Amino acid sequence: MSLLPDQYDKYIRFFKFMMKYWNSDVFSYTEEKMADSESEVETENFDHSPEELAEDLKSMGPTYVKLGQLLSTRPDLLPPPFLDALATLQDDVEIVDYQEVETIFKEELGVRISKAFASFEKEPLASASIGQVHRAVLHSGKTVAVKVQRPGIRKRFIEDLDTLMSISEKLETYSEMGRNYAIHSVIEELRYVLLKELDYTLEAQNLATLKRNLVEFEHMFIPAPILDYCSSKVLTMEFIEGGKITKVSPLKRLDISFEPLVDDLVKSYLKQIIVDGFAHADPHPGNVYLTPENKIALMDLGMVAKFSNEMQEIILKLMIGLSNYDGSRVADILLSISEYDDKKDVSNFKKDVIRKTQENENARAKDLQTGRILIKMNQMAAKEGIHIPVELNILGKILLNLDQIVAYLAPEYDVQQTVKDYVQLLMQKRMKENLKPENLMEVFLEMKELTENLPYRLNKFSELLADNRLKIKVDAIDEQRFTGAFQKVANRITAGLIIAALIIGAAMLVRVPSSWTIAGYPGFAFILFVIAAIIGLYLLYEILLKDESKKEK
Repeated sequence: MSLLPDQYDKYIRFFKFMMKYWNSDVFSYTEEKMADSESEVETENFDHSPEELAEDLKSMGPTYVKLGQLLSTRPDLLPPPFLDALATLQDDVEIVDYQEVETIFKEELGVRISKAFASFEKEPLASASIGQVHRAVLHSGKTVAVKVQRPGIRKRFIEDLDTLMSISEKLETYSEMGRNYAIHSVIEELRYVLLKELDYTLEAQNLATLKRNLVEFEHMFIPAPILDYCSSKVLTMEFIEGGKITKVSPLKRLDISFEPLVDDLVKSYLKQIIVDGFAHADPHPGNVYLTPENKIALMDLGMVAKFSNEMQEIILKLMIGLSNYDGSRVADILLSISEYDDKKDVSNFKKDVIRKTQENENARAKDLQTGRILIKMNQMAAKEGIHIPVELNILGKILLNLDQIVAYLAPEYDVQQTVKDYVQLLMQKRMKENLKPENLMEVFLEMKELTENLPYRLNKFSELLADNRLKIKVDAIDEQRFTGAFQKVANRITAGLIIAALIIGAAMLVRVPSSWTIAGYPGFAFILFVIAAIIGLYLLYEILLKDESKKEK
């Protein structure tokens, strides 16, 4: 397949990036130093700074910015300072001209902006790699935010993703490091996430679902989508007044108690993860706003995390283990869902997890960070060649971001105690659910059938036992056939040794002068060769013909 000039350029830029970082300390960190020390990692120890990596990705375009954001959820690939730098990575993009915004809106919704809205601000409030946001007012008087996708961005993403997919396949084929870190899987995950983010109808559905799921939390606000004004490239939703949570002034934090808000924030995320299996996947401080009514608003639902019922149960058990500081239980849970070589010695990993869990038992409440603990355990696992499911990477990142928000708004808030109380409450609710009449009906029906049939079956069993007619069928090895097979193998080995001895003896006798010859060869040597040939042919007949006929029978 021939490559176009712009494709050559993409390959060249990517290979320059890889040449710079592939053999650097940044990526070799996970292999050589991960979990070797409990001390914080100093950025001066690396030959490239976190900011340098972030800037290099930014210079390569929006696809690589998204790749950086995805890598920020992979503590098994990068050291902590680099994860932090990539988590807040944002690209510098030019503002899309209003005429293009108007064209896209009309193509998508079939109506001009001037007809759809009472007013529409031409200057965007924010501009990002995929789209930009404008403030507008509906004819009903409701203020809304309108996100319009950049023209041609889908085509650009797909071209970049095709390049990355092609390169990652080669890296896994020809590079041991590429195979160890499953680079191709990382790019496949990036492709999946990006194509989802490019469809604004999915984000509208995510907003509606999350708003419905969190209706019980009075201090949480999720903007509702205006579905009649949404398409795959246009998203219209309620406008959020207020500012980023990190912009709250120190004086306001002294004046107002944020503990009720933080309590709702933590519990709402526990519900999203453990109960709903549907969670806002990127709660970094830039995506969390504080409204004038002192409510916490969640922004940007282009990417959500989904947890299966099985994974929710695992996370629930994991939370119980962490809240009880039961390191042995935590290690067993992590190993039960991870992939690793069956022959691998996992004792070191278990010891590390137990030590890390016990260390936190004596820590102050405000110093406990469940997210950081999970990420550290992920690093320990990666060092030992244990592959923990990606859902736990995402969980660790979500909890780490929550820890940061909690530390900013309410430093004395005990997240660990809230997790413990919530998990206990959830367990009680599940017990009550299981004891409801409709859930017990199936159990009662099974018990009814058992009690009805039990007297007859016990009577039948005692009759057979009394008449000495009780038979127990056991599927086991037929000892006689097993012994016969061993004898056959032993006989054939013996025959083979005899043939070898006859041939060697004949070969030695050929060199001894003899008056008795057959066909010009010493007589004894010739006879030994003939005997060896006869035994050999018979053995061949036994193996090829008789064994084959027995298989067919």
